Amino acid sequence: MSSKVALVTGAARGIGLATSKLLLERGWRVAMLDRDSDELMSASAGLEGATPFLCDVSIQAQVEETLPAISLEFGRLDAVVNNAGVAEFGPIEATDFSTWRRVMETNLDGVFLVSQAAIPALKETRGALVNIASISGLRASTLRVAYGTSKAAVIQLTKQQAAELGEYGIRANCVCPGPVRTKLAMAVHSQEIIDAYHDAIPLNRYGSEMEIAEVIAFLVSEQASYVTGQIIASDGGFESTGVGLPALRK
Repeated sequence: MSSKVALVTGAARGIGLATSKLLLERGWRVAMLDRDSDELMSASAGLEGATPFLCDVSIQAQVEETLPAISLEFGRLDAVVNNAGVAEFGPIEATDFSTWRRVMETNLDGVFLVSQAAIPALKETRGALVNIASISGLRASTLRVAYGTSKAAVIQLTKQQAAELGEYGIRANCVCPGPVRTKLAMAVHSQEIIDAYHDAIPLNRYGSEMEIAEVIAFLVSEQASYVTGQIIASDGGFESTGVGLPALRK
């Protein structure tokens, strides 16, 4: 396992950082990508086996420059975790096209660009792709016309990757996190919103960044060698319950 290399995008914080740390603990080497230079350098400092790469995944030229640099640094690539994403929420009628494109460029275009650039290296190792979508890609939700649509597209892109790349031994799977207790979420979620989420989630709580990272780590591991084309909601049961559960609890 010590020779295996993973590329993690959006690695400076949140799920990306938790995934990087977990893979490092399990003997992987990790290329940590992010467009926030200060956060990336701070997050990667002292992490043995990790190398930071400044890259905006929504910019094709940067991706095409960074992927060869990763191959040069590590000599191989066994897994790609497409985690980088942005979230901008608002009503449909208030979502202008610039907002729509900004969300799509990172959340969808970035996954396409990084995955495509990584295919030659993944062919050599019969590696794995894990794309991070969202519960919002599986079920519609208030104020998420751009975000939810981008994540639904990532789900379909994952299925396309699995169908087309399986002949090379490359696996592609998708993780859809539900509400996760990140610093950002806790900063913007009021107590009323937190209570509403808890009522709607069978496990009655938010997930943690590490719980999502554990699912990702499984999907890139040999233990998931016959798993591809799958969409896994790591959401405490949120997606499966639909509507009505809060009322039934009363």
